Amino acid sequence: MSSDLDAALFAADELLLVPDHLMLREGPATGHAVRMAGGRFRDVGPAHALIARYPQLTPLPLPGKLLMPGMIDAHHHLTQSFGKSLAYGEPSEIFRRVWVPLESSLDDEFVYMASKLAALESLRGGFTTVCDAGTRAPGDIGAVAAAVQEAGLRCVLGLICNDGGNDSSAADRQAIRARAAQFLQQWSDAELVHPSLAISVPEAASDEMLRTVSAQCAEARAIFQTHVNEHLASVERSVVQRGRRPLELLAQLGALGPQVLIAHGTLVTPSELMLLRDTDTAVSYNPVASQWKGNAVAPANLMAAMGIRFGLGSDATRSDAFRLMDAAEAAQKLAFGLSIGDASSGGGWTWFDHATHEGARAVGLDHLTGEIAVGKAADFLIVDVDTPEMCTSVDLTWDLVRLGNRDQITAVFVAGRLRLWQGWPPDWDARALQHRIARAAHAAMDRAPIVRLHPKAAEHRRLSLARAAGARSPQ
Repeated sequence: MSSDLDAALFAADELLLVPDHLMLREGPATGHAVRMAGGRFRDVGPAHALIARYPQLTPLPLPGKLLMPGMIDAHHHLTQSFGKSLAYGEPSEIFRRVWVPLESSLDDEFVYMASKLAALESLRGGFTTVCDAGTRAPGDIGAVAAAVQEAGLRCVLGLICNDGGNDSSAADRQAIRARAAQFLQQWSDAELVHPSLAISVPEAASDEMLRTVSAQCAEARAIFQTHVNEHLASVERSVVQRGRRPLELLAQLGALGPQVLIAHGTLVTPSELMLLRDTDTAVSYNPVASQWKGNAVAPANLMAAMGIRFGLGSDATRSDAFRLMDAAEAAQKLAFGLSIGDASSGGGWTWFDHATHEGARAVGLDHLTGEIAVGKAADFLIVDVDTPEMCTSVDLTWDLVRLGNRDQITAVFVAGRLRLWQGWPPDWDARALQHRIARAAHAAMDRAPIVRLHPKAAEHRRLSLARAAGARSPQ
Protein backbone atom coordinates (compact mmCIF):
# COMPACT_ATOMS: atom_id res chain seq x y z
CA MET A 1 0.00 0.00 0.00
CA SER A 2 3.03 2.33 0.21
CA SER A 3 2.39 3.31 -3.43
CA ASP A 4 -0.79 5.05 -2.18
CA LEU A 5 1.27 7.23 0.14
CA ASP A 6 3.52 10.12 -0.74
CA ALA A 7 6.06 12.05 1.30
CA ALA A 8 4.17 15.27 0.53
CA LEU A 9 1.25 14.04 2.65
CA PHE A 10 3.42 14.35 5.76
CA ALA A 11 4.65 17.90 5.22
CA ALA A 12 2.16 19.62 7.53
CA ASP A 13 3.16 20.54 11.07
CA GLU A 14 -0.09 19.07 12.42
CA LEU A 15 -1.21 15.59 11.38
CA LEU A 16 -3.84 13.05 12.40
CA LEU A 17 -2.39 9.65 11.57
CA VAL A 18 -4.52 6.49 11.54
CA PRO A 19 -2.32 3.39 11.16
CA ASP A 20 -3.57 -0.19 11.12
CA HIS A 21 -1.41 -0.84 14.19
CA LEU A 22 -0.08 1.51 16.84
CA MET A 23 2.72 0.31 19.13
CA LEU A 24 2.00 1.61 22.60
CA ARG A 25 4.09 0.97 25.69
CA GLU A 26 1.77 -1.86 26.73
CA GLY A 27 1.88 -3.42 23.26
CA PRO A 28 0.33 -3.13 19.80
CA ALA A 29 -3.16 -1.66 19.46
CA THR A 30 -5.55 -1.53 16.53
CA GLY A 31 -8.20 1.07 15.81
CA HIS A 32 -6.05 3.85 17.28
CA ALA A 33 -4.77 7.19 16.00
CA VAL A 34 -2.29 9.87 16.97
CA ARG A 35 -2.39 13.62 16.63
CA MET A 36 1.00 15.22 16.11
CA ALA A 37 1.73 18.96 16.22
CA GLY A 38 4.72 21.16 17.00
CA GLY A 39 7.06 18.17 16.98
CA ARG A 40 5.19 16.34 19.77
CA PHE A 41 2.44 13.80 20.19
CA ARG A 42 -0.55 15.84 21.33
CA ASP A 43 -3.20 13.11 21.53
CA VAL A 44 -3.29 9.31 21.37
CA GLY A 45 -6.35 7.10 21.55
CA PRO A 46 -9.18 5.35 19.72
CA ALA A 47 -9.36 6.61 16.15
CA HIS A 48 -13.07 7.40 16.22
CA ALA A 49 -12.60 9.60 19.29
CA LEU A 50 -9.69 11.56 17.81
CA ILE A 51 -11.43 12.02 14.47
CA ALA A 52 -14.47 13.43 16.28
CA ARG A 53 -12.30 15.61 18.54
CA TYR A 54 -10.40 17.28 15.67
CA PRO A 55 -12.87 17.86 12.82
CA GLN A 56 -10.53 20.48 11.33
CA LEU A 57 -7.96 17.77 10.56
CA THR A 58 -8.22 15.34 7.66
CA PRO A 59 -7.35 11.85 8.95
CA LEU A 60 -4.46 10.21 7.09
CA PRO A 61 -5.05 6.45 6.94
CA LEU A 62 -1.95 4.23 6.90
CA PRO A 63 -3.24 0.86 5.64
CA GLY A 64 -0.96 -2.09 6.27
CA LYS A 65 1.29 0.06 8.45
CA LEU A 66 2.54 0.03 12.01
CA LEU A 67 3.33 3.33 13.72
CA MET A 68 5.94 2.62 16.38
CA PRO A 69 8.51 4.52 18.46
CA GLY A 70 11.85 5.22 16.86
CA MET A 71 14.55 3.06 18.38
CA ILE A 72 17.42 4.18 20.59
CA ASP A 73 21.05 3.29 19.91
CA ALA A 74 22.50 3.46 23.42
CA HIS A 75 26.15 3.29 22.30
CA HIS A 76 27.63 4.53 19.05
CA HIS A 77 30.81 6.04 17.63
CA LEU A 78 29.65 8.16 14.71
CA THR A 79 33.16 8.98 13.47
CA GLN A 80 34.18 5.31 13.43
CA SER A 81 31.24 3.92 11.50
CA PHE A 82 32.73 4.47 8.03
CA GLY A 83 35.60 2.11 8.96
CA LYS A 84 33.46 -0.67 10.41
CA SER A 85 34.74 -3.29 7.94
CA LEU A 86 38.20 -2.88 9.50
CA ALA A 87 36.88 -4.79 12.54
CA TYR A 88 36.23 -8.10 10.81
CA GLY A 89 38.14 -11.04 12.25
CA GLU A 90 40.13 -8.87 14.66
CA PRO A 91 40.89 -9.86 18.27
CA SER A 92 39.60 -7.77 21.16
CA GLU A 93 40.77 -4.27 22.12
CA ILE A 94 40.63 -3.25 18.49
CA PHE A 95 40.32 0.40 19.59
CA ARG A 96 44.03 0.42 20.42
CA ARG A 97 45.16 -0.71 16.96
CA VAL A 98 42.38 0.66 14.72
CA TRP A 99 39.96 3.23 16.17
CA VAL A 100 42.35 5.53 18.04
CA PRO A 101 44.81 5.76 15.10
CA LEU A 102 41.95 6.15 12.61
CA GLU A 103 40.11 8.93 14.43
CA SER A 104 43.31 10.78 15.24
CA SER A 105 43.97 11.23 11.53
CA LEU A 106 40.63 12.88 10.67
CA ASP A 107 40.19 16.58 9.98
CA ASP A 108 37.01 18.57 10.68
CA GLU A 109 35.65 18.16 7.16
CA PHE A 110 35.99 14.40 7.26
CA VAL A 111 34.54 14.23 10.78
CA TYR A 112 31.49 16.12 9.50
CA MET A 113 31.07 13.87 6.46
CA ALA A 114 31.62 10.64 8.41
CA SER A 115 29.18 11.70 11.13
CA LYS A 116 26.49 12.68 8.64
CA LEU A 117 26.88 9.39 6.79
CA ALA A 118 26.64 7.50 10.11
CA ALA A 119 23.55 9.51 11.03
CA LEU A 120 21.97 8.55 7.71
CA GLU A 121 22.75 4.89 8.37
CA SER A 122 21.16 5.14 11.81
CA LEU A 123 17.97 6.69 10.44
CA ARG A 124 17.82 4.06 7.68
CA GLY A 125 18.12 1.39 10.36
CA GLY A 126 15.18 2.70 12.41
CA PHE A 127 17.12 4.65 15.04
CA THR A 128 15.80 8.10 15.82
CA THR A 129 18.25 8.65 18.69
CA VAL A 130 21.89 7.66 19.10
CA CYS A 131 24.17 8.04 22.11
CA ASP A 132 27.63 8.90 20.79
CA ALA A 133 30.48 8.07 23.15
CA GLY A 134 32.77 10.80 21.82
CA THR A 135 35.35 11.14 19.11
CA ARG A 136 39.13 11.27 19.50
CA ALA A 137 39.45 13.25 16.28
CA PRO A 138 41.26 16.57 16.72
CA GLY A 139 39.33 19.77 16.20
CA ASP A 140 35.88 20.98 17.12
CA ILE A 141 33.22 18.47 18.16
CA GLY A 142 30.82 20.94 16.56
CA ALA A 143 31.43 19.13 13.27
CA VAL A 144 29.64 16.09 14.70
CA ALA A 145 26.85 18.24 16.13
CA ALA A 146 26.32 19.98 12.80
CA ALA A 147 26.16 16.66 10.97
CA VAL A 148 23.51 15.04 13.18
CA GLN A 149 21.38 18.17 13.20
CA GLU A 150 21.44 18.45 9.41
CA ALA A 151 20.59 14.77 9.05
CA GLY A 152 17.77 15.14 11.60
CA LEU A 153 18.99 12.53 14.08
CA ARG A 154 18.61 13.04 17.83
CA CYS A 155 21.99 12.61 19.52
CA VAL A 156 23.34 12.37 23.04
CA LEU A 157 26.79 13.70 22.14
CA GLY A 158 29.77 12.84 24.31
CA LEU A 159 32.79 15.10 24.80
CA ILE A 160 35.85 13.04 25.73
CA CYS A 161 37.52 14.26 28.93
CA ASN A 162 40.53 11.93 29.23
CA ASP A 163 43.42 13.42 31.21
CA GLY A 164 45.83 10.51 30.79
CA GLY A 165 45.77 9.09 34.31
CA ASN A 166 46.98 9.91 37.79
CA ASP A 167 50.16 11.59 36.50
CA SER A 168 48.19 14.40 34.81
CA SER A 169 48.84 17.97 35.92
CA ALA A 170 46.43 20.18 37.82
CA ALA A 171 46.49 22.66 34.93
CA ASP A 172 45.50 19.99 32.41
CA ARG A 173 42.64 18.81 34.60
CA GLN A 174 41.38 22.36 35.08
CA ALA A 175 41.44 22.99 31.32
CA ILE A 176 39.41 19.82 30.70
CA ARG A 177 36.87 20.76 33.38
CA ALA A 178 36.45 24.22 31.89
CA ARG A 179 35.97 22.83 28.38
CA ALA A 180 33.45 20.31 29.70
CA ALA A 181 31.45 23.00 31.50
CA GLN A 182 31.41 25.17 28.38
CA PHE A 183 30.26 22.21 26.25
CA LEU A 184 27.41 21.33 28.61
CA GLN A 185 26.24 24.93 28.61
CA GLN A 186 26.62 25.45 24.85
CA TRP A 187 24.25 22.62 23.92
CA SER A 188 21.89 22.71 26.89
CA ASP A 189 18.97 24.14 24.90
CA ALA A 190 19.49 22.44 21.53
CA GLU A 191 16.56 20.51 20.06
CA LEU A 192 18.42 17.48 18.73
CA VAL A 193 21.83 17.57 20.45
CA HIS A 194 21.95 16.59 24.13
CA PRO A 195 25.41 17.17 25.66
CA SER A 196 27.20 14.43 27.54
CA LEU A 197 30.69 13.93 28.95
CA ALA A 198 32.77 10.83 28.32
CA ILE A 199 35.97 9.15 29.43
CA SER A 200 37.06 6.48 26.96
CA VAL A 201 37.95 3.90 29.62
CA PRO A 202 38.63 4.46 33.33
CA GLU A 203 42.35 3.77 32.84
CA ALA A 204 42.51 6.84 30.51
CA ALA A 205 41.73 9.20 33.39
CA SER A 206 42.93 10.06 36.87
CA ASP A 207 40.88 9.28 39.95
CA GLU A 208 40.17 12.98 40.30
CA MET A 209 38.97 13.34 36.72
CA LEU A 210 36.66 10.33 37.00
CA ARG A 211 35.08 11.81 40.13
CA THR A 212 34.87 15.31 38.67
CA VAL A 213 33.33 14.39 35.33
CA SER A 214 30.73 12.17 36.95
CA ALA A 215 29.85 14.96 39.38
CA GLN A 216 29.66 17.55 36.57
CA CYS A 217 27.18 15.36 34.74
CA ALA A 218 25.10 14.76 37.85
CA GLU A 219 24.88 18.51 38.46
CA ALA A 220 23.98 19.27 34.82
CA ARG A 221 21.57 16.33 34.56
CA ALA A 222 23.66 15.00 31.71
CA ILE A 223 25.02 11.52 31.01
CA PHE A 224 28.56 10.42 31.88
CA GLN A 225 29.70 7.70 29.47
CA THR A 226 32.63 5.29 29.76
CA HIS A 227 33.60 1.84 28.47
CA VAL A 228 33.75 -0.54 31.44
CA ASN A 229 34.58 -4.23 31.91
CA GLU A 230 34.52 -4.95 28.17
CA HIS A 231 37.80 -6.80 27.58
CA LEU A 232 39.71 -9.21 29.81
CA ALA A 233 43.01 -7.41 29.19
CA SER A 234 41.64 -4.07 30.39
CA VAL A 235 40.12 -5.64 33.51
CA GLU A 236 43.48 -7.21 34.37
CA ARG A 237 45.39 -3.96 33.70
CA SER A 238 43.05 -2.14 36.07
CA VAL A 239 43.62 -4.69 38.82
CA VAL A 240 47.40 -4.41 38.39
CA GLN A 241 47.55 -0.62 38.07
CA ARG A 242 44.71 0.58 40.31
CA GLY A 243 44.05 -2.39 42.59
CA ARG A 244 40.43 -2.66 41.44
CA ARG A 245 38.46 -3.90 38.47
CA PRO A 246 37.21 -0.92 36.38
CA LEU A 247 33.66 -1.03 37.72
CA GLU A 248 34.88 -1.51 41.28
CA LEU A 249 37.19 1.49 40.81
CA LEU A 250 34.30 3.72 39.73
CA ALA A 251 32.29 2.58 42.74
CA GLN A 252 35.19 3.24 45.12
CA LEU A 253 35.55 6.77 43.69
CA GLY A 254 31.82 7.49 44.05
CA ALA A 255 31.60 7.90 40.27
CA LEU A 256 28.64 5.58 39.70
CA GLY A 257 25.03 6.74 39.81
CA PRO A 258 21.89 7.46 37.77
CA GLN A 259 23.84 9.91 35.59
CA VAL A 260 26.26 7.16 34.47
CA LEU A 261 25.99 4.98 31.36
CA ILE A 262 28.62 2.28 31.08
CA ALA A 263 29.21 0.68 27.71
CA HIS A 264 29.43 -3.12 27.43
CA GLY A 265 29.67 -4.48 31.00
CA THR A 266 30.34 -7.92 29.53
CA LEU A 267 32.67 -9.09 32.30
CA VAL A 268 30.73 -8.40 35.49
CA THR A 269 30.83 -10.30 38.75
CA PRO A 270 27.75 -10.86 40.95
CA SER A 271 28.92 -8.11 43.32
CA GLU A 272 29.40 -5.73 40.38
CA LEU A 273 25.85 -6.42 39.23
CA MET A 274 24.72 -5.44 42.71
CA LEU A 275 26.73 -2.21 42.40
CA LEU A 276 24.97 -1.37 39.14
CA ARG A 277 21.57 -2.05 40.67
CA ASP A 278 22.18 -0.25 43.95
CA THR A 279 23.63 2.89 42.31
CA ASP A 280 21.04 2.91 39.48
CA THR A 281 23.87 3.00 36.94
CA ALA A 282 22.78 2.25 33.36
CA VAL A 283 24.39 -0.12 30.87
CA SER A 284 24.55 -0.28 27.09
CA TYR A 285 24.19 -3.93 26.05
CA ASN A 286 26.02 -4.28 22.73
CA PRO A 287 25.45 -7.82 21.43
CA VAL A 288 26.81 -7.33 17.90
CA ALA A 289 30.01 -5.86 19.35
CA SER A 290 30.32 -9.03 21.44
CA GLN A 291 29.96 -11.11 18.28
CA TRP A 292 32.41 -9.05 16.27
CA LYS A 293 35.15 -8.04 18.68
CA GLY A 294 34.43 -8.81 22.31
CA ASN A 295 35.40 -11.28 24.99
CA ALA A 296 31.94 -12.08 26.33
CA VAL A 297 28.21 -11.31 26.28
CA ALA A 298 26.73 -9.04 28.93
CA PRO A 299 24.17 -10.87 31.12
CA ALA A 300 21.39 -8.55 29.96
CA ASN A 301 18.53 -10.90 30.78
CA LEU A 302 19.81 -11.12 34.35
CA MET A 303 20.17 -7.33 34.41
CA ALA A 304 16.54 -7.01 33.36
CA ALA A 305 15.45 -9.37 36.15
CA MET A 306 17.50 -7.37 38.67
CA GLY A 307 16.02 -4.05 37.55
CA ILE A 308 19.29 -2.68 36.15
CA ARG A 309 18.62 -0.03 33.52
CA PHE A 310 20.02 -0.81 30.09
CA GLY A 311 19.59 -0.03 26.42
CA LEU A 312 20.81 -1.71 23.24
CA GLY A 313 23.85 -0.29 21.47
CA SER A 314 25.33 -0.86 18.03
CA ASP A 315 28.88 0.26 18.94
CA ALA A 316 29.32 1.39 15.31
CA THR A 317 29.00 -2.18 14.03
CA ARG A 318 25.86 -1.98 11.90
CA SER A 319 23.13 0.59 12.28
CA ASP A 320 20.15 -1.73 11.93
CA ALA A 321 17.80 -1.65 14.89
CA PHE A 322 15.80 -4.73 13.88
CA ARG A 323 18.92 -6.86 13.53
CA LEU A 324 20.20 -5.43 16.82
CA MET A 325 17.08 -6.60 18.66
CA ASP A 326 17.40 -10.04 17.05
CA ALA A 327 21.07 -10.19 18.10
CA ALA A 328 20.15 -9.10 21.64
CA GLU A 329 17.79 -12.04 22.05
CA ALA A 330 20.00 -14.55 20.22
CA ALA A 331 23.14 -13.68 22.19
CA GLN A 332 21.33 -14.20 25.50
CA LYS A 333 19.96 -17.54 24.38
CA LEU A 334 23.30 -18.81 23.07
CA ALA A 335 25.40 -17.50 25.96
CA PHE A 336 23.05 -18.28 28.84
CA GLY A 337 19.66 -19.71 27.89
CA LEU A 338 20.41 -22.97 26.08
CA SER A 339 22.47 -24.48 28.87
CA ILE A 340 19.70 -23.95 31.44
CA GLY A 341 16.69 -24.69 29.25
CA ASP A 342 15.49 -21.08 29.07
CA ALA A 343 13.60 -21.16 25.77
CA SER A 344 12.35 -17.58 26.05
CA SER A 345 15.58 -15.85 27.18
CA GLY A 346 13.78 -12.65 27.98
CA GLY A 347 11.14 -12.87 25.28
CA GLY A 348 10.76 -10.56 22.31
CA TRP A 349 9.07 -7.88 24.42
CA THR A 350 12.18 -7.48 26.59
CA TRP A 351 14.40 -6.59 23.66
CA PHE A 352 11.79 -4.38 22.03
CA ASP A 353 11.30 -2.47 25.29
CA HIS A 354 15.04 -1.99 25.76
CA ALA A 355 15.37 -0.77 22.19
CA THR A 356 12.69 1.88 22.81
CA HIS A 357 11.48 3.31 26.14
CA GLU A 358 13.99 1.45 28.31
CA GLY A 359 16.76 2.56 25.98
CA ALA A 360 15.55 6.13 26.41
CA ARG A 361 15.81 5.67 30.19
CA ALA A 362 19.37 4.40 29.85
CA VAL A 363 20.52 7.45 27.86
CA GLY A 364 18.68 9.95 30.04
CA LEU A 365 15.97 10.92 27.55
CA ASP A 366 12.93 9.07 28.86
CA HIS A 367 11.28 12.41 29.63
CA LEU A 368 11.43 13.20 25.93
CA THR A 369 11.35 10.14 23.69
CA GLY A 370 11.12 6.36 23.43
CA GLU A 371 7.35 5.83 23.29
CA ILE A 372 4.14 6.96 21.62
CA ALA A 373 2.64 9.04 24.40
CA VAL A 374 1.10 12.48 24.84
CA GLY A 375 3.76 15.14 25.36
CA LYS A 376 6.66 13.05 24.06
CA ALA A 377 8.66 14.07 21.02
CA ALA A 378 7.24 12.73 17.77
CA ASP A 379 10.19 10.41 17.08
CA PHE A 380 8.63 7.48 15.27
CA LEU A 381 8.67 5.03 12.38
CA ILE A 382 6.01 4.02 9.90
CA VAL A 383 6.67 0.35 9.19
CA ASP A 384 5.09 -1.82 6.50
CA VAL A 385 3.77 -4.97 8.19
CA ASP A 386 1.67 -6.03 5.20
CA THR A 387 4.35 -8.53 4.22
CA PRO A 388 4.43 -12.30 3.62
CA GLU A 389 6.52 -12.72 6.78
CA MET A 390 4.05 -10.91 9.03
CA CYS A 391 0.63 -11.40 7.43
CA THR A 392 -0.21 -14.25 9.83
CA SER A 393 1.34 -12.68 12.94
CA VAL A 394 0.03 -13.72 16.34
CA ASP A 395 2.70 -11.77 18.27
CA LEU A 396 3.64 -8.60 16.42
CA THR A 397 6.16 -7.47 19.04
CA TRP A 398 8.19 -10.66 18.86
CA ASP A 399 7.83 -10.76 15.08
CA LEU A 400 9.42 -7.31 14.88
CA VAL A 401 12.38 -8.62 16.91
CA ARG A 402 12.92 -11.78 14.87
CA LEU A 403 11.50 -10.97 11.45
CA GLY A 404 11.58 -7.18 11.12
CA ASN A 405 13.81 -5.62 8.49
CA ARG A 406 14.84 -2.06 7.79
CA ASP A 407 13.49 -2.35 4.23
CA GLN A 408 10.01 -2.36 5.83
CA ILE A 409 10.54 1.19 7.15
CA THR A 410 8.44 3.51 5.00
CA ALA A 411 9.14 6.72 6.92
CA VAL A 412 11.25 8.02 9.80
CA PHE A 413 10.22 11.08 11.82
CA VAL A 414 12.32 12.92 14.42
CA ALA A 415 10.84 15.83 16.36
CA GLY A 416 7.77 15.65 14.15
CA ARG A 417 9.65 16.16 10.89
CA LEU A 418 9.93 13.62 8.09
CA ARG A 419 13.63 12.74 7.95
CA LEU A 420 13.56 9.67 5.70
CA TRP A 421 11.12 8.46 3.10
CA GLN A 422 11.58 4.91 1.82
CA GLY A 423 15.17 4.92 2.98
CA TRP A 424 16.29 8.33 1.74
CA PRO A 425 16.05 11.92 3.04
CA PRO A 426 13.52 14.05 1.17
CA ASP A 427 15.38 17.33 1.68
CA TRP A 428 19.10 16.70 1.06
CA ASP A 429 21.23 14.71 -1.38
CA ALA A 430 22.36 11.66 0.55
CA ARG A 431 23.82 9.90 -2.47
CA ALA A 432 26.10 12.83 -3.20
CA LEU A 433 27.45 12.62 0.38
CA GLN A 434 27.81 8.86 0.06
CA HIS A 435 29.87 9.17 -3.12
CA ARG A 436 31.95 12.01 -1.70
CA ILE A 437 32.95 10.13 1.42
CA ALA A 438 33.56 6.91 -0.52
CA ARG A 439 36.25 8.76 -2.48
CA ALA A 440 37.89 10.13 0.66
CA ALA A 441 37.52 7.19 3.09
CA HIS A 442 40.28 4.96 1.75
CA ALA A 443 42.77 7.82 1.76
CA ALA A 444 41.88 8.51 5.39
CA MET A 445 42.38 4.86 6.31
CA ASP A 446 45.65 4.64 4.35
CA ARG A 447 47.23 7.61 6.14
CA ALA A 448 46.22 6.41 9.61
CA PRO A 449 48.75 4.18 11.47
CA ILE A 450 46.26 1.31 11.67
CA VAL A 451 47.47 -2.17 12.58
CA ARG A 452 45.18 -4.93 11.30
CA LEU A 453 46.00 -8.50 12.32
CA HIS A 454 43.51 -10.42 10.20
CA PRO A 455 43.84 -10.76 6.42
CA LYS A 456 41.11 -9.53 4.12
CA ALA A 457 38.70 -12.17 2.84
CA ALA A 458 40.30 -12.39 -0.63
CA GLU A 459 43.79 -12.84 0.84
CA HIS A 460 42.53 -15.34 3.40
CA ARG A 461 40.82 -17.32 0.64
CA ARG A 462 43.97 -17.31 -1.50
CA LEU A 463 46.07 -18.58 1.41
CA SER A 464 43.48 -21.25 2.25
CA LEU A 465 43.38 -22.49 -1.32
CA ALA A 466 47.16 -22.58 -1.45
CA ARG A 467 47.30 -24.62 1.77
CA ALA A 468 44.61 -26.99 0.50
CA ALA A 469 46.49 -27.47 -2.78
CA GLY A 470 49.68 -28.18 -0.86
CA ALA A 471 47.95 -30.74 1.29
CA ARG A 472 46.60 -32.56 -1.78
CA SER A 473 49.91 -32.65 -3.70
CA PRO A 474 51.87 -35.93 -3.52
CA GLN A 475 54.91 -35.89 -1.23
